[in-house]
Amino acid sequence: MSDLLERLRERGWRLTAQRRVVAEVLDGEHVHLTADEVHARAIERLPEISRATVYNTLGEMVGIGEVIEVATDGRAKRYDPNAHRPHQHLVCSRCGTIRDVHPHGDPLASLPAEERFGFAVADVEVTYRGLCPDCARAAA
Repeated sequence: MSDLLERLRERGWRLTAQRRVVAEVLDGEHVHLTADEVHARAIERLPEISRATVYNTLGEMVGIGEVIEVATDGRAKRYDPNAHRPHQHLVCSRCGTIRDVHPHGDPLASLPAEERFGFAVADVEVTYRGLCPDCARAAA
């Protein structure tokens, strides 16, 4: 489970009612909502919250490194609160469902030195693609 609210509190980030609601909507494991989905869920809790406030809050959370922006195949950006636990993503190529995965081993170790072309590699992003169980059943 994500600890987004706690991380924001520890940072001393001012948690207005609007910011708190956005953080609460995002908090959890395997949460990868679009900004519009965050807004739709936020207005259920705080009807006066504006779309602009949601977008601005998400942008601020990304900017301070507490939320990761995930973009897949030209679809709408999604927001991942699991910014401090190393992981990759498993993406359904049909419906766009995203799940966090935690494979064992160091993905950087699989890139031989001769394939780094002198780069000082600092980060690796791996995305696994396929069909989720629902889409696989529908395709069968």
